[in-house]
Amino acid sequence: MKILITGASGFIGSFIVEEALRRGMETWAAVRGSSKRDFLQDERIRFIELNLSDQQQLEAQLKDKDFDYVVHAAGVTKCLNTSDFYRINTEGTKNLVRALINVQMPLKRFVYISSLSVYGAIREQQPYQEIQEGDTPQPNTDYGKSKLEAERWLEQQSFPYVILRPTGVYGPRERDYFLMAKSIKQHSDFAVGFQQQDITFVYVLDVVQAVFLACEKGQTGRKYFLSDGEVYQSATFSNLIRKELGNPWWIRITAPIWLLRVITYFGDKWGHLTGKISALNNDKYHILKQRNWRCDISPARRELGYEPKYTLKEGVPLTIKWYRENGWL
Repeated sequence: MKILITGASGFIGSFIVEEALRRGMETWAAVRGSSKRDFLQDERIRFIELNLSDQQQLEAQLKDKDFDYVVHAAGVTKCLNTSDFYRINTEGTKNLVRALINVQMPLKRFVYISSLSVYGAIREQQPYQEIQEGDTPQPNTDYGKSKLEAERWLEQQSFPYVILRPTGVYGPRERDYFLMAKSIKQHSDFAVGFQQQDITFVYVLDVVQAVFLACEKGQTGRKYFLSDGEVYQSATFSNLIRKELGNPWWIRITAPIWLLRVITYFGDKWGHLTGKISALNNDKYHILKQRNWRCDISPARRELGYEPKYTLKEGVPLTIKWYRENGWL
C-alpha cells in the first residue's frame, strides 16, 4: 500500500509518517523545499515536493504516481494576514483534490484533517451539551472558517474523502501548548474568563489512530469528531503540567474577557509591525473566549472502531518527558 502525507514535516504529519512506516506502507512525505526534516529521518521515507498553491504544478508533480491513500495534514493554524488562512487551508485543499482527480489517481481514501473549530461557539448555554455533527457550524475564527470552506467544497466533489475534526491536539513536538508548559516552569499560568469552561483534548497518537481507521473503514463523505472522550475544566491541563514539572511555585492569573480582547488586539497590531505572528492574536481571542468544547465522538467509535488510549493523565507526562529529553524545557 502506498500513502502520501501532506504536512509531513509538521506536528501531526510527522507522527502519521511514523505510523505508516511501522505498518510497512510505502510512505511518501510531501514537503516544501524549505521544510525542516528534523522528525523525518527514517531512510525509508520517500520525499516529494508539492506546491499546493499551484494546481497545474501539482498535476505535474503527481503525474504517474499511484497512491492508495492521501492524508492531507498540511495547513496553517495562525497567520499574520487572514487571507493566508483561505489561500493555504481552503485553496490549497482545492488545488490538491483537483490535481488528484485530473491525474486520475486510483485513491481508496482521501483523509482530510479538519478541526472542531469549524463549529465555533455553539451550545454555550449551561449545562453545556456535546456539539453534534448535525449542528449548524458557526466558526468564529478565520482558521475555522477556512477549514469549513474546504469541507463544504469537498462535499460537492465525487471523491472518496473522509473528514476528521480533532479538538485541541497536544503531544510531543507540539509548540502552542508547549508555551503553557514553558510559562508554568517560569512560575506563571494564565487563564481567561470566570464562567465555567469545558475543554476537550486529544493526544496526537489518538489522532494518528483515527487517520488509519479512516483509511481502512471510513465511508465517503463522513465527518468525525475526535477527542479523548473526557471533558476537563480549564485548570486541569495546567495542574497536570505543573505536577510533571515538580510543582514549581507559580502565580495563576485569571483575566476577564475584556482584558484578553485588549491584549489580543495589540498582539495582532504588534505582529503586523514586526512581521512575527503573536501567540495572542484575534483568532486566539475567540478560541480562549469559547466556553464549550464538548463534542460527540460516538460516530467515530461506532463506525471506525476509534477508541482513545490517552487521557490527559497519560498524555501530559509523555509530552513533558519528551520536551525535557529534547531540550525544550
